[in-house]
Amino acid sequence: MASTSSFTPSSSSTPSIPRPITYDVFLSFKGEDTRLKFTDHLYSALSRRGIRTFRDDKLKRGEAIAPELLQAIEESRSSVIVFSENYAHSTWCLDELVKIMECKKDLGHTVFPIFYHVDPSHVGQQTGSFGEAFAGYEENWKDKIPRWRTALTEAADLSGWHLLDGYESDQIKKIIDSIFHQLNCKRLDVGANLVGIDSRVKEMILRLQMESSDVRIVGIYGVGGIGNKKS
Repeated sequence: MASTSSFTPSSSSTPSIPRPITYDVFLSFKGEDTRLKFTDHLYSALSRRGIRTFRDDKLKRGEAIAPELLQAIEESRSSVIVFSENYAHSTWCLDELVKIMECKKDLGHTVFPIFYHVDPSHVGQQTGSFGEAFAGYEENWKDKIPRWRTALTEAADLSGWHLLDGYESDQIKKIIDSIFHQLNCKRLDVGANLVGIDSRVKEMILRLQMESSDVRIVGIYGVGGIGNKKS
């Protein structure tokens, strides 16, 4: 199964400032579980498809989530959450999830859950390995536990993908196809032989995909038949 939910931010009498969009997808995952396997293949497939994806490979882990990650979530159109066996054993991952679900509610952020060899009910009800993780949090994380539990329950109720067996390459292709179309990604393919315009293409993609109420028009100048011709 594969679907997504979209939300429109609440309207206000005060004009909203366009939110900068840097990424199409923010990847949330437990590194020790899937970084070198499933998540790495998923990230590569997203990148090949032209889907701008944030993956945390460099930030040092600590008790508090890094501000850079919070900003990356806010500047992403969506998040892909890879729920694996030890996901809930990371307070960092749980804090990421809380932020993701907040952005879903407040900013129209789309959330794609992937249940990687875990039962979605274990995620939603915090049982199994997820229950074991929370059993160790009772003493030191009492203030955060309610928010973690709520975020897990809400995320588990979303439609996504439950991966148990089969070829991961086939499963990843289906996931990428669904994300690409549901996000309505616009990929510009400039070919392999053009030189010196990469930075301009990247700037155009960024400008086209920034949230704004303005109508955007791109004029194309050249020989007849490729777009608008200016003499």
